[in-house]
Amino acid sequence: MKIKLSDHPTFNKDWDKVKTQEKTEKLLKRIGELQHKMFAQNKYSLLVILQGMDASGKNGVTKGLLKYCNPIGISIDSFKKPTEEEYAHDFLWRVHEVCPRKGQLQIFIRSHYEDILVPTIGKYIPAKIIAQRYQLINEFEKIIEHNDTKVLKFFLNVSKEAQKKRLMERIELKEKHWKHKDGDWDTCEKFDEYMAVYEKIINTCNEIPWHIAPSDTNWQKLYSVGGVVLKTLEELDLKWPELVTEKFKQEIKPGK
Repeated sequence: MKIKLSDHPTFNKDWDKVKTQEKTEKLLKRIGELQHKMFAQNKYSLLVILQGMDASGKNGVTKGLLKYCNPIGISIDSFKKPTEEEYAHDFLWRVHEVCPRKGQLQIFIRSHYEDILVPTIGKYIPAKIIAQRYQLINEFEKIIEHNDTKVLKFFLNVSKEAQKKRLMERIELKEKHWKHKDGDWDTCEKFDEYMAVYEKIINTCNEIPWHIAPSDTNWQKLYSVGGVVLKTLEELDLKWPELVTEKFKQEIKPGK
């Protein structure tokens, strides 16, 4: 069944804010516990991909999600305009080299999907080449999961109104000036065009399914993303590794 982003709410009116925030705090603590165990076990890894319009809150949800995690097992990458070196390679080269190693929780703030989204809107890469990238990405994500890496893909679904409000805050509030980019307003003017491309991405690159998170408020967005991450970690066969030692094998009995 085709996914229509217009069918997915950007805000859930029936969610109680206080109760949701309480549940979120509990699940974030549990995520921290399981992430620590995953790092110690060094068998599985988790790749969290965050996509969404400008000001949909990718940085904010990343900060919240990692609140109780151990920094030693975390890596974060953001993909912007390719450098000259990156342009000289295939479009997935810069992505593959930063995919998570075993034990790691990796977050992509924007990802390989930018290499479909931006050139489609900008029309500076032939449509035929862009069309091929959809299937190449499907195959690429299969390769990643083949290495005991679970891939989670999130589209942060924000409304036009919420996006404009956040962009205005970047102009009006001094502590948010650093976030402002004139180009974000150009993107804002093409909101419907970007959403159409995102909808095609979600429906075509869907062999690993997408999760669509309501993102007009930070508390709903964090609860939605955190719930999926926690469920995924709980479904992995995470175990504390056994003691490996020669020196103490005669001195320490099993279970002591």
